[in-house]
Amino acid sequence: MLFVALTARAQTPVPSPLASVPTTKILAIGRLNGPPTPEVLKLLASREVPETVRLYMAGKIDQWYSLQNGNGVVFILNLSSVEEAHSMLEALPLGQAKLMTFELIPIGPLRPLALLLAQPDKHAQ
Repeated sequence: MLFVALTARAQTPVPSPLASVPTTKILAIGRLNGPPTPEVLKLLASREVPETVRLYMAGKIDQWYSLQNGNGVVFILNLSSVEEAHSMLEALPLGQAKLMTFELIPIGPLRPLALLLAQPDKHAQ
């Protein structure tokens, strides 16, 4: 019984004394829903990669990497909305074919940096 109470207490979020920060980017971790088949590889080469390059050239994708296990990608998106990121990624060929799933994580400036400021930022409101 004590274990359950301690576990529940440990999972309760602790309020942070640090100022909140805006979401300035979205970290998108995409994983293929299965092993890459010849059909998936053909779709990647013919449609997915060119569409991803278009998003990069439009400034929507800031950085992109492949997962070391070869089963997906990591994008840092120049978006501030998880909903917008989801819509954009689902519109890509692998998203339309339901062959890739993304974990979307909103990120922003490092909160502890606010402690270096002598006075609160009037522009953060």
